Amino acid sequence: MEYVRRNLGLLLAGIAYAVLSCYFIWQDQIWYTLFPFALIAVYYAIYQTEWAFLSLALFTPLSINIEEYTQSFGLFIPTEPLLFGFMLLLILMQIQRPIVPKALWKNPLIWAISFYLFWVFVTSISSSDPVASLKFLLARLWFLIPMLLLGTYVFRDKINISRFFWLFSIGMIVAITYTLIVHAGYRFGEKESHWVMWPFFKDHTIYGAIVALVIPLIFGLYFSKKHTPLIQATLLAFMGISLLGLYFSYTRAAWLSIIAALGVWALIRFNVKFSILAAVAAFAGAVLFFSWDSIQMELERNKSEHTTEEFGERLQSATNVSTDASNLERINRWSCAIAMFEDFGNLGNAHSEFLGPLAEMGLIGLLSICLIIAAIFYKAITLYNRWPAEDKEIRVLLIAMILSLTTYFVHGVLNNFLDTDKAAVPIWGMCAMIMALEISLDSKSKEVMS
Repeated sequence: MEYVRRNLGLLLAGIAYAVLSCYFIWQDQIWYTLFPFALIAVYYAIYQTEWAFLSLALFTPLSINIEEYTQSFGLFIPTEPLLFGFMLLLILMQIQRPIVPKALWKNPLIWAISFYLFWVFVTSISSSDPVASLKFLLARLWFLIPMLLLGTYVFRDKINISRFFWLFSIGMIVAITYTLIVHAGYRFGEKESHWVMWPFFKDHTIYGAIVALVIPLIFGLYFSKKHTPLIQATLLAFMGISLLGLYFSYTRAAWLSIIAALGVWALIRFNVKFSILAAVAAFAGAVLFFSWDSIQMELERNKSEHTTEEFGERLQSATNVSTDASNLERINRWSCAIAMFEDFGNLGNAHSEFLGPLAEMGLIGLLSICLIIAAIFYKAITLYNRWPAEDKEIRVLLIAMILSLTTYFVHGVLNNFLDTDKAAVPIWGMCAMIMALEISLDSKSKEVMS
């Protein structure tokens, strides 16, 4: 009885919530029933900031765009409200007691991203629709600020890096398993592969891109250290499920991005010098230039279609520029993006992380995204080379990050997803990890020198 008296208020609140929930459900106002969950999220964000931040990794693959249900505006639940809340929380924390390391502001990656955001702001002012452009800038800010700045604070503890990868992998495995089960009901048909991942992913292109992105992270977790038999078996199962998900995504760009990542792994593994890479690239460029006519004729002879379910033919269709509808549509979008850069247009997406900024923000926009990508890989590779050899776990996870980022930005030639939480959270999260590890290594070096 004493226990009941002490918790009478909580009991009455629970009963009131249950009654109100029933009423709102009856009135088709189900969203109001989520209010207590919002309060719980606020509590954890304030008092359990690190775990609340890490929960983004789990929620991101499973987030749902409410546009599918409200037919109004697009918002990924629960990740985007959490990210916006973290952005506000970070500002308040920074005002009260600065938590962002001063060394972070000197990082070339931060400078490159700041230049990009500055140019987005400048072009928003001169935009034909400044309100829409400023909304685009705000959406970029609530991805970048919490993931980069708060992320660097969270990842100062290296164990949070593996935790993030574990949570992201678990979320993806749930999404992949769901997709495979639904897809199996249609005998893994190619046509059905375009939508069976709904509601977690919009279509097979972004699904394939994120499946490809998570594969190096799962392999990284497996090889980073010695695990118990149960953990080993779990990660091996994750590998199998993710590879099945990749295959049945029927996404050619995702398949090719994994091949590209394997090539980057070989270059790092065998320590190929940059001078050799530059020479090979120059030679390949010369061959491409002088043989372009014959190459173009050969491409036009390729009649393989992307609608086939056969792996080899589907890969061959990637170079079909004469009859493949998907390729022709993409080439048309690229041509339109270039034409938009030269003049103006507003009818569609460029389907490229590179041509999109070119079309929307001119040559400086393209340069800004190229600077960001160059800074990411320069910092990641140099950090891997500097990291102590005896710390195998972090070195392996760094390799996994480099390969994961490679899959995305190779895929980014053909598609662009950084305006969604599915890509933005893992990509900018890994950037925060790289910066946090570099700050940690630099501080240790200073301690040794002193």
